[in-house]
Amino acid sequence: MTTVTKLALAIAVLAVALIVALLPRGGSKAPATPPEDLTAARAAAALTACPAATGGVVKQLEGIEADCLGDGSKVDVGRALAGAPVLVNVWASWCEPCRTELPVLQQYAAQPGAVRVLGVQVQSPAKDGLNLLTELGVHLPSIYDGNGGTGPVRTALKVPSSLPASYLVTADGQVRFIANPRVFGNTGEVRAAVEGAS
Repeated sequence: MTTVTKLALAIAVLAVALIVALLPRGGSKAPATPPEDLTAARAAAALTACPAATGGVVKQLEGIEADCLGDGSKVDVGRALAGAPVLVNVWASWCEPCRTELPVLQQYAAQPGAVRVLGVQVQSPAKDGLNLLTELGVHLPSIYDGNGGTGPVRTALKVPSSLPASYLVTADGQVRFIANPRVFGNTGEVRAAVEGAS
């Protein structure tokens, strides 16, 4: 190797070392987008408070947390659904059958002897969900399972791709998918499905 070649090689190594030294490190990330202010949308929706944790736990939903759509607080889903029957309805703001079903569920929940009803909004922005509930006059307690395709509640329940989807969580913690009917058209259908899944 000639002296010129050695010198060129040494300069190239130094140049590469300098470039590597000046590159930004992995710790510098773009600033996070602040969460959207949902105060006005939450006030307009006036949702019933999300259920609080009980002493028991629904094993299928154990350790899963979601945001209460009405106030943004964290809900321990497995503990909030334990101890008494609960009808869980999974919906999205873009889902046309959900627009029909949500008011039916509101009417059912207001009837004597109805089990508790909890909505789970998925695959759509929280503000869109709050606006839909306001538009429909539905005030059911609801949790937000995220805008993506696979939130933790949706994953744990193994929700099918077509919405809405309803489940009965029994008093002893069993989770039963309600296949018939897939969309409730009236409160009698809701009551029959709940009784059939109990």
